[in-house]
Amino acid sequence: MEDLLSENPLVLLVVACEIGFWVVLVAGLVARYPLRRPRLGGVLLVCVPVVDLVLVTASVADVARGTPPGFSHGLAAVYLGFTVAFGHTLVRWADVRFAHRYAGGPAPVRAPRDGLAALPKEMKDFGRAVLAAVIAGAVLLTLSLVAGSGVPPLSAWPEDPLWSWTARIGVVLAVWFVTGPVWVALGPRKAEASRSR
Repeated sequence: MEDLLSENPLVLLVVACEIGFWVVLVAGLVARYPLRRPRLGGVLLVCVPVVDLVLVTASVADVARGTPPGFSHGLAAVYLGFTVAFGHTLVRWADVRFAHRYAGGPAPVRAPRDGLAALPKEMKDFGRAVLAAVIAGAVLLTLSLVAGSGVPPLSAWPEDPLWSWTARIGVVLAVWFVTGPVWVALGPRKAEASRSR
């Protein structure tokens, strides 16, 4: 890990952005509800995407100044894809809970966890994961183009420190699909079969 950090401190920036995302989010919610400063809370919550802007700017600038795109740039691309695709959902999830706890808002509604009733939510979450993958892929492509290296041949992707992230993303999507939508869709049939025995 030390070698990775000394090779490129961008990994530290990814970690700092993850921490910053949650700090700005919690600060906005605390200002909005317990401190009863809705305007300040709203401004802080609007600033949550600024964390993503800092990360993508730093990644592109790092490559533009001559650093070859590598593992840390791929990590930044994946992180950026995740926060863009899931950020709004996370903010809304936290906002509902803070509003309920500190402002007398309605209790959060629990989505169904299994059976066909849970399938729409699972499909939406999987759709967001696909969106995150697409965004990450677009950032990987941008970094390659800025570096002037272009996209390597598909056969070289497994060894390429930047493009090897596509295999990791693919594995995550496959596991997500099987343990999410497929599991939920097939679960009720298994339950019904066991009841009929």
